[in-house]
Amino acid sequence: MRLHLKLTKSSSPIPFNYQHLLTGCFHKWLGKSNVEHGAISMYSFSWLQNVKATKKGLHVTPETSFFINFYDAEIAKKVIEGILAAPEMFHGVSVQEVYMQEAPNFANKAYFYVASPVLVKRDTEKGKKHYQYFEEETNQLLTQTLQLKLEKAGLSTEGVSVRFDSNYTKSKTKIVSYKEIKNKVNICPVVIEGSPEQIAFAWNVGVGNSTGIGFGALM
Repeated sequence: MRLHLKLTKSSSPIPFNYQHLLTGCFHKWLGKSNVEHGAISMYSFSWLQNVKATKKGLHVTPETSFFINFYDAEIAKKVIEGILAAPEMFHGVSVQEVYMQEAPNFANKAYFYVASPVLVKRDTEKGKKHYQYFEEETNQLLTQTLQLKLEKAGLSTEGVSVRFDSNYTKSKTKIVSYKEIKNKVNICPVVIEGSPEQIAFAWNVGVGNSTGIGFGALM
């Protein structure tokens, strides 16, 4: 299930590194007693869409929105209740309107642009390694992460695969700081193959690591 959130205008510039603010809003709306904090994220959310960038920061326009995706509809209902009770976000922005979208009917293969950059990371002997879209092992790691979430949901992992589109000519990596932690992330479409149920699941939970703090959301 996807919640589309239309926003009011901002009263002051929003900093370029605002992911932690979105994450804070999500947990505020979910409530203090939520068990999602620190758990494997079975949800994902996009970055702000259709904002105006200036030298001082970002400004919300009448077209600005973002979305939150959930595998569990009950969690989505809690977030809706939280938004209705406290629609205020940050820098004068509030949620003006919310509407729901059910997962589309997918075939056995789907192509997705990303609504937030994809983070692929693992612990190694030399510390944490952040993988780039063109590295040989990256697609295998993307698939492993999705399989882990499928297992948590009690769904089959058989036949599913995730890969970056190696033919996309505008692919790039960038450094995104989250609470002063620098992450090397990928901006590149992904191709997911599997059953329609598995692909719908990925559409909801996102791909890669740290979807719970605003990475790996799919359009």
